[in-house]
Amino acid sequence: MSGAQPGRAPARGPFGGPMGRGAAPIEKARSFGPSARRLLGTLRSERAGLIAVVLFGILSVGLTVLGPKLLGDATNIVFAGFISLQFPAGTSEQQVVDSLVAAGQQEQADMISAMSFTPGAGVDFGALGAILLMVLTVYVLGSMFAWLQARLLNGIVQRAMHRLRMQVEHKVHRLPLRTFDRMQRGELLSRVTNDVDNIGQSMQQTVSQVVTSLLTVVGVMVMMFVISPLLALIALVTIPLTIGITVLVARRSQSLFAAQWKNTGILNARVEETFSGHAVVKVFGRQKAVEADFRAENEELYRASFGAQFVSGIIMPSMMFIGNLVYVAIAVVGGLQVAGGMLSIGAVQAFIQYSRQFTQPLSQLGSMANLLQSGVASAERVFEFLDEEEETPDDDAAPTLPPDAGRLAFEDVSFRYVADTPLIHGLSLVAESGGTVAIVGPTGAGKTTLVNLVMRFYDVDAGRITLEAASGDAVDIRRMSRADLRRRTGMVLQDTWLFAGTIRENIAYGRPDATEEEILAAARAAYVDRFVHALPEGYDTVLDDDATNLSAGERQLVTIARAFLADPRLLILDEATSSVDTRTELLIQRAMSRLRADRTSFVIAHRLSTIRDADLILVMEAGAIVEQGTHETLLRAGGAYRRLYDAQFEAAPDAGAGVDAVEEAALAAAPTEADRP
Repeated sequence: MSGAQPGRAPARGPFGGPMGRGAAPIEKARSFGPSARRLLGTLRSERAGLIAVVLFGILSVGLTVLGPKLLGDATNIVFAGFISLQFPAGTSEQQVVDSLVAAGQQEQADMISAMSFTPGAGVDFGALGAILLMVLTVYVLGSMFAWLQARLLNGIVQRAMHRLRMQVEHKVHRLPLRTFDRMQRGELLSRVTNDVDNIGQSMQQTVSQVVTSLLTVVGVMVMMFVISPLLALIALVTIPLTIGITVLVARRSQSLFAAQWKNTGILNARVEETFSGHAVVKVFGRQKAVEADFRAENEELYRASFGAQFVSGIIMPSMMFIGNLVYVAIAVVGGLQVAGGMLSIGAVQAFIQYSRQFTQPLSQLGSMANLLQSGVASAERVFEFLDEEEETPDDDAAPTLPPDAGRLAFEDVSFRYVADTPLIHGLSLVAESGGTVAIVGPTGAGKTTLVNLVMRFYDVDAGRITLEAASGDAVDIRRMSRADLRRRTGMVLQDTWLFAGTIRENIAYGRPDATEEEILAAARAAYVDRFVHALPEGYDTVLDDDATNLSAGERQLVTIARAFLADPRLLILDEATSSVDTRTELLIQRAMSRLRADRTSFVIAHRLSTIRDADLILVMEAGAIVEQGTHETLLRAGGAYRRLYDAQFEAAPDAGAGVDAVEEAALAAAPTEADRP
């Protein structure tokens, strides 16, 4: 890009601005309920699988719930056998009870009357073995169904996250460029990686536990009422207490989790922009400032994370405390009922186990509130991104021009990045087919904006831009599909972009179906072939993410070779030779002359020596064309172009005054307030 655009969203630099210490405070998550329902809606296509998850959960919980009851029966058999040995064989149960009553041992008589035993018979090991085998079978089958449930649910959640990632990926390609102008790259990456991963982990843990816990609560409650309605009512006291504590804590932790993930995105953005500009930070000695900003944002993340985890962590100890109180109450009342002969020891044992099984899932449901809050907070951030306003879709009946269409006309075009800040107003120009239009002017004059409009990265606010074929048919580019328009266009930017892959793959990026001969021809035309053979693997050399194993000039040559291979009808060169040495620049200029043949070319340049041969030179200031013509005519006119030219090439009169002379020439070339609209 040629510089900061007037009226655009401010750049978020590494040392201040919206991402610095003056950032706005984090707001509370907007709405938990709608976001949670929308998150569950991502599982809508997995209805059959979810039904199977619930079915396996019912089978697993149902079998597991039977275990304490069977173990209680086993305890009764052992206890009855031990009691039977205390009395002589041949007597009946009633005789034993009557003898205890007669001896004044009423409590023992009441307790034994609730049991079934044969005096003198001892422990029935056959019945005990059968029950224990049944218990083993029940627990093995219950574990097997639980494993099947977990495996099935894992597939459901991972497929849902796969679809969510695909939605985010498709969304990225449907968003207008202005969205990325105001959103930091690190923040975006945090949303599509950290937040999506957190959603997946939260759903993986909460969905399974919610299903299992709810089923366990229902199953255990049924068994407790079967054993003792009184003890069951005591256990039910935990439900309103659990709900009350969970609601109170969740209400507080909701905003803290939203702040945690918001600050995670901010810190990721800080790290990404600082590491990518590490050399600049070192050169200007801003390590301490960067470290201070990092510490401040890291401290904010620490506070939000600590607060979220601490507040949500209160739930589990609270649930355990309530559970222990209920446990004590059940033990006391159950013991009294055993002593009164209303319950057997095995029934009380089973009930105490059920009370633990009852409070444990309630505690799990409460503790899962923090996971749920965290997941919903991340979901809100992802959904916020998915709800961003998209580009206006292309018309299904978009007109198609023949391949020779190359005449581009701006007709009274107006455009602004910000509604109340005009940038381009009433601009008209014609780029003839096969001609070269050079655009010059001071930084921020609107040169790159002009290119953005041609590429439809932004649409004009007023007027129109037309593309005309040799037959005379012209179409407003807003009526064309973006894919068709950009397929006809090649672009080489000042800021190179290469991906992690081989040099061959990077050159062929614009034409994946290109042959080896075509790739090599483009590489030779852009003089990539001059340095590539010095690399270890030649064209198969793998570039890292930032292509740091190539110099800046070599990276620029690879992008130019990519444009050669694409063979576009419209060509846009935005300071395309700024990173190469003078000799290579001359060679590339010759190659560019061949590349521009029979193509409509827009060349943005600060070095005026590179555009002497342009068919038309446009001089822009403050979003308006103040001069246009050829190199010679503009020099003779002695206007803005002449001032720019003199600022670059006029020799200083002496060594002492050289800097002042250049500064004065540069100031003379810059637009004054009187020049601006």
